[in-house]
Amino acid sequence: MAPATQTAPAAAEDKPKFRRKLIGRVVSDKMDKTVVVEVTRYARDSVYKKYVKSRKKYKAHDEKNEFKTGDRVEIQEHRPLSREKRFAVVRLVSRPALEERVLQP
Repeated sequence: MAPATQTAPAAAEDKPKFRRKLIGRVVSDKMDKTVVVEVTRYARDSVYKKYVKSRKKYKAHDEKNEFKTGDRVEIQEHRPLSREKRFAVVRLVSRPALEERVLQP
């Protein structure tokens, strides 16, 4: 008889956990290793049947201080890093085009 092995706990640890991913725009990068990301959602109003814009701001961890105001980023749920930080920036989606100012004489 082969000894019984316990594979159930190991299988439970390998199971991927669901973590929300949101895409939003960086509205503030003035803190150290933290950015404020504003996520915009469109939801249909139950009475008027029109789409209403709702916005929410999340503080997200930015380890290298690489994201600047105006960038579109993807954030993902994370363990609590501070009192208000529960998200981490995963990737840069797009960066706004830089304005080229032409000096006129």
